[in-house]
Amino acid sequence: MTAPKKKTRAEWLKTARTLAEALPYMRAFAGQTFVIKIGGHAMGKASLIHDFARDVMLIKQVGINPVVVHGGGPQIGKMLKKQGIESKFEHGLRITDKATVKIVERVLAGVINKDIVSAIEAAGGHAKGISGKKGGLVEARKLRRKVRVPGSNIEKILDLGFVGEPTQINADILAPIATTDMIPVIAPIGIGTNGQTYNINADTVAGAIAAEMGATKLVLMTDVEGVLDGKGKLVPQLSPTAARTLLRDGTITGGMIPKLETCLKAIKGGAAAAHILDGRLPHVLLLEIFTELGVGTMVRSRKRTT
Repeated sequence: MTAPKKKTRAEWLKTARTLAEALPYMRAFAGQTFVIKIGGHAMGKASLIHDFARDVMLIKQVGINPVVVHGGGPQIGKMLKKQGIESKFEHGLRITDKATVKIVERVLAGVINKDIVSAIEAAGGHAKGISGKKGGLVEARKLRRKVRVPGSNIEKILDLGFVGEPTQINADILAPIATTDMIPVIAPIGIGTNGQTYNINADTVAGAIAAEMGATKLVLMTDVEGVLDGKGKLVPQLSPTAARTLLRDGTITGGMIPKLETCLKAIKGGAAAAHILDGRLPHVLLLEIFTELGVGTMVRSRKRTT
């Protein structure tokens, strides 16, 4: 095995300069809460999970309180295929019957959650895996959404099965954890008043937690570079008004719909900014938080934010 190449003095100076440039951002965000959702194919690549774990650890070390929420769509899809169950989607959300919801919970809370916790601990940190059902962290109800039938003015209600939406986030469960050296890692599973398990979109859970905890930032890491306009070009920054226009005129489709809706709810709930980033890009979190470069799309409230 070849020994790793030693850095030159010039390379170390570049690293030192980068750290010095990041200092104002570290000072500005110290003591604040960031809710970070990781999802998509980034979670299926060991190197990206390794980078993510180290980045979250660095964020924690400089005094920011990260709360991690994870998805698991590709992994759930693979498991369903193994079980001979076809994956079906409506408006970016997975249709979830009784058999599917059991597999979803097993993959999210039993496999992916533990993998992320292990990665953070391997990076030298402390993490605590939590299912959204635990202690009623994420109380939920069945999601009902009206959609317009194509080519008509008729609206219908989508029945997505055991897909839910948060009705209440019991942030008291997270607060004692987030303010210690422990990093909460949350599986987006909710529980109904009758004890029913609900599969909830991870972006939606992250947004609801961000609003309830008064997070400074909501960060959604996904499989695309950000919000694209009608010509397929990245939109670096959006006001809430502009974001609602893109949703209304049909520019935003598929899985980006719940992402942008989540950003708007988080802003309305008090977050200063919400970000949609490409989780396939190494160290994308650090690029967004600690540099002037900025990546992905930021939905920004009227309040000033770094």
